[in-house]
Amino acid sequence: MIAAGMAALPALAGEGADSAPAPTRVLVVDGMNVIGSRPDGWWRDRAAAVVRLLGRLQLFAASGGGTVAAVFDGFPPPGLSDGDHGGVAVFFAHSDEPDAADDRIVALVGELADPARAEVVTSDRALAERVRALGAAVLSSGRFLARLDADGS
Repeated sequence: MIAAGMAALPALAGEGADSAPAPTRVLVVDGMNVIGSRPDGWWRDRAAAVVRLLGRLQLFAASGGGTVAAVFDGFPPPGLSDGDHGGVAVFFAHSDEPDAADDRIVALVGELADPARAEVVTSDRALAERVRALGAAVLSSGRFLARLDADGS
């Protein structure tokens, strides 16, 4: 279900009549793509890997990294749901269908008043093409992880 949670996007982007000026950047993270880019054994405990990445994204957002959203494949692990988690908007595909998270990312970027403000973190070439067609920038998962490592996030 891609549309669920889309009403949260104006708040994510800092848009709306009653909100402060929008931030200059909205970072949308392809969560499982980032997690899967390092073979650190994440597949033994996928839920823990999601929570670890979320923690790093929370530190990044708190350090002035901009507005951050993370989209994960599949269904949420126990104790984690769609919504704001410490300054990171979290979304799950809520589907085992191929590309469901990619579709959700494209929908989120498409909902922005100015998709050119979005930077999507992914190394998925097909997803990168889709969001670039909307005007978003793309940052590879490896380069983003290197940025997190350098920042201590």
